[in-house]
Amino acid sequence: MTEPIPAITLPRPENPQLEGEWLRERLLRWLDTEFIPEAVNQKIAQRAAQIFVRQRMEGENDLGSLVIAIVTEMQSYDFSNSFYGEFAIANAVSDLLLESLGIDKCCGQ
Repeated sequence: MTEPIPAITLPRPENPQLEGEWLRERLLRWLDTEFIPEAVNQKIAQRAAQIFVRQRMEGENDLGSLVIAIVTEMQSYDFSNSFYGEFAIANAVSDLLLESLGIDKCCGQ
């Protein structure tokens, strides 16, 4: 029987706005390099960062819950002018956060 993957908890935010700005910049860089730079990428990164900041200010520190919140709230975003969708954005946010914590996104170590 396999062991469940342990939850990943982010440290309590010292400055959620600064975290959000970091995330917006990193996500925009990721969006622009994955396919092509598009003006809509700025809006997508801004929206994802807003969701992240609000969740963090409300006390959410669980990475899985943050990802679910981003997927859920980004479903109402119009991705018709983008190569991306809500799942790609939430997964990218997760990867960026794991990387910032020094956790290998492949194997959780």
